[in-house]
Amino acid sequence: MRAVKNLLVLYTGGTIGMLETPEGLAPAGGFEARMREHFAHMADAPQVQWTLQELNPLLDSANMQQHNWLAMRDAIVAAVEVAGHDGVLVLHGTDSLAYSAAALSFLLLGLPVPVLLTGSMLPAGAADSDAWGNLCGALRQFEQGLEDGVQLYFHGQLLHGCRASKLRSEAFDAFVALPRHRDSERATAIPAELGYKHPRQPVNLAVVPVFPGLQAGHLQALLGSGVQGLLLECYGSGTGPSDDQALLDVLSAARQRGVMLAAISQCPEGSVVFDTYAAGNRLRGAGLVSGGGMTREAALAKMVALLGAGLDVDTAERWFALDLCGERA
Repeated sequence: MRAVKNLLVLYTGGTIGMLETPEGLAPAGGFEARMREHFAHMADAPQVQWTLQELNPLLDSANMQQHNWLAMRDAIVAAVEVAGHDGVLVLHGTDSLAYSAAALSFLLLGLPVPVLLTGSMLPAGAADSDAWGNLCGALRQFEQGLEDGVQLYFHGQLLHGCRASKLRSEAFDAFVALPRHRDSERATAIPAELGYKHPRQPVNLAVVPVFPGLQAGHLQALLGSGVQGLLLECYGSGTGPSDDQALLDVLSAARQRGVMLAAISQCPEGSVVFDTYAAGNRLRGAGLVSGGGMTREAALAKMVALLGAGLDVDTAERWFALDLCGERA
């Protein structure tokens, strides 16, 4: 852990820098000038040295896509390896902030500097906004020293990048890291193809919750659309409609043709343990691999990182079952 001396602030858009338009709040450029003006009027402004880079295009994070994650990853790697920055602060909208934190956690495995994400529930120009408090708090984290890896800072809390979820849509304390079952051994080493230097490609993935009435035809249509992976949000400890043989057959056939199938619990404080119930065992028999206690954000991001690195499904499943950076801890 060390204090950061040369920080990059990567501004991706989001509520923190939005301005009012005739259609409502929208991302706006020029946030560096607004930051410097605000700090110039603060008696106790953060002292860390920083430069700001705007991601193009600036986004409402509701529009965040995998290719935007890859653009962030590229900008961060270039900032460290080319420009010599020893820390990166990402300013991001809150809608998909936890997804991006998880994605960067896997896309930047082994990066030798700390990366922190923050944002705000209200724009920096709004009355009683949380924007400046979150921004100053994040900058002070770099002054005090951060461990390498990806974390999220919000409302005074420092959260693991792969454990955070957005729990509230209006309150300032919007993000939490809920306790999940610890179930996996830690990978002893990260192969080069999973490290931050290895390029990635977007992956065609889908997330489907199990619900009473889920039909084989629903999954057949989805799995037949060309998806490379399916994340199934199961009941409780990893159960689903296991007496529906047609549904199990659809899953099994998809796995046999190379689609990665993974299961997580749809419970906010849950974990997949297939051995608990026969209903879970039958899903595992159809080809699902357990996501243990991973959040939806972490499991989805991990599948993107593994399949996007070009791994075959068998190899991707082996790494999915191991803890790579604290996502299953």
